[in-house]
Amino acid sequence: MTFCAHQGRTISYRLLGQPESPLLLLAHPLGMTQGIWDDMLPELLGRFRVLTWDLPGHGASSAWPDDRDAIEAEDLAQEALMLAGLAGAEQFHFAGTSIGGVIGQQLLSQHADKLLSATLTNTGPVIGTPDAWRQRADMIMEKGLQTMAPDLVPRWFGPKICNEQPALVPGWCIQLGRTDNRSYALLCLMLGRCNYSEAFSNVQVPLQIIAGSDDIATPPASLQALAKALGAAEPVVLEGVGHVPAVESPAKMVELFKQVI
Repeated sequence: MTFCAHQGRTISYRLLGQPESPLLLLAHPLGMTQGIWDDMLPELLGRFRVLTWDLPGHGASSAWPDDRDAIEAEDLAQEALMLAGLAGAEQFHFAGTSIGGVIGQQLLSQHADKLLSATLTNTGPVIGTPDAWRQRADMIMEKGLQTMAPDLVPRWFGPKICNEQPALVPGWCIQLGRTDNRSYALLCLMLGRCNYSEAFSNVQVPLQIIAGSDDIATPPASLQALAKALGAAEPVVLEGVGHVPAVESPAKMVELFKQVI
């Protein structure tokens, strides 16, 4: 794990693989960490130089600064571009899940020239409603993520992996409880403002859209709407998978990555 300074914050990231390999940036979901990609890394590193990082207030990255009262999708896109620059890459492959997929949409809408390909999973041009995200942000600030984690984490995973790995949900509850409340709440409010339904024009970047059949937060219809907005092929729907396919079906994800990258 490595750290860098950016816009008054410390960002935790990992840069793995051979410098001559093409760079692949991986962006994690809200409430999780860059560790979601770990089971995919052994296969990916034979082909790519891989960069993962923790979002504001997540994992080992510092919280959003107190003197900045909002997080915008462009702030997160700029973090991704800065990290790619640290790796010495003018262009890169990108994959993101959930809010990580929102970062990908921001890159596609404003910085598509930087992308060699984009794989977007379990996300959408619009996720939820502004009111729902504001309510969640308010509850987080009132009760705290440590209290809210048992309500939020079970929504991330499909029944199959929960049965196979009974410690999965309790483990991620611990991790979510360590996340900075204010940073998480500001990201909730950001998601309530994001709408990419008409943000894309003539996207030339190779695209892949992936959904989970058991995803409650961003069901396959959300990915179908994204594919339509981007002019991309119909999403690949992973059966028995919830919101985090990198954790629930890493081997299949690697296989899909290799088809588009």
